[in-house]
Amino acid sequence: MDWDDTRDDTARDLPAAAPALQGAERLVGAAADGDDQAVEAALRPKSLDEFVGQERVREQLDLVLRAARARGATADHVLLSGAPGLGKTTLSMIIAAEMGAPIRITSGPAIQHAGDLAAILSSLQEGEVLFLDEIHRMSRPAEEMLYMAMEDFRVDVIVGKGPGATAIPLELPPFTLVGATTRAGLLPPPLRDRFGFTAHMEFYAPAELERVIHRSAQLLDVDIEAEGAAEIAGRSRGTPRIANRLLRRVRDYAQVRADGLITRDIAATALAVYEVDGRGLDRLDRAVLEALLKLFGGGPVGLSTLAVAVGEERETVEEVAEPFLVREGLLARTPRGRVATPAAWTHLGLVPPQATPPTGGQQGLFGV
Repeated sequence: MDWDDTRDDTARDLPAAAPALQGAERLVGAAADGDDQAVEAALRPKSLDEFVGQERVREQLDLVLRAARARGATADHVLLSGAPGLGKTTLSMIIAAEMGAPIRITSGPAIQHAGDLAAILSSLQEGEVLFLDEIHRMSRPAEEMLYMAMEDFRVDVIVGKGPGATAIPLELPPFTLVGATTRAGLLPPPLRDRFGFTAHMEFYAPAELERVIHRSAQLLDVDIEAEGAAEIAGRSRGTPRIANRLLRRVRDYAQVRADGLITRDIAATALAVYEVDGRGLDRLDRAVLEALLKLFGGGPVGLSTLAVAVGEERETVEEVAEPFLVREGLLARTPRGRVATPAAWTHLGLVPPQATPPTGGQQGLFGV
């Protein structure tokens, strides 16, 4: 059974604790089958002690789980927010493993009706962990049903329609809901306030990503030098998921075109082949910047116009490329549209246009 990425529309049960030999054996099998998704899942840490980074979140969560175990009680509901790839799914699985409980995984888009949620909740076991990814995308009727389930461990199932409809109360066993969201601001306050513990996942520092890469390289049986790991970490956009993906691609290059050892030069050459530059920008990122600079003189330009210029959907540019470009200080959002910063011109090796001086010799209001 796979510890798979959870962006599917189905709910499924996973075992409470994986045997110690599971990781290495499954990793070898997945690598032999060429299944990158299975390899990524096998690289996930299985306990808080193995989890790299997010020190404050790990400490706080450890206290919550230790206290719950000492009381013999179910852990409080947990809300994890942050950008994709920072470890929200992994932490949900660790919570289940630390509590010795099974985990059921589903996602907000999969729950479009209250009945969908009622079916999942009614089949939970006592102490089970329910992981709800992208919880902010759940339908409003299901969201309102979740309020009562989280607080009172009860749901009201409506039977019939119209004046003859009857609400049948259904008692639920105590369970732990772990909600994950990339857009915490979209969660309504009544839902957010029902979580006993909330945590925001931060982007990783390069040193932390190097630790992630060394751990993954060891599991993948890949030889990597410290400088090679640093080169990959510097291009991973502060995200462990991206770091692991780039490591696998550099591994492929080293096996095919080198002697298998990942050095700084091998990593840099390999990532150039895969169009990932020194700051972590990929093809889409550079296409957005080049369109903004070369076609629109650095902006301001509307998002829809920019998306058409690069041949992508508006949502793709806004949700995939733009957040990283803004975080890197290469692009700015303004009321008039997107604007390139001086750093963007420098990064692409271009010279920003000079501001046109006022003509006509007119003086300002105070003669300036």
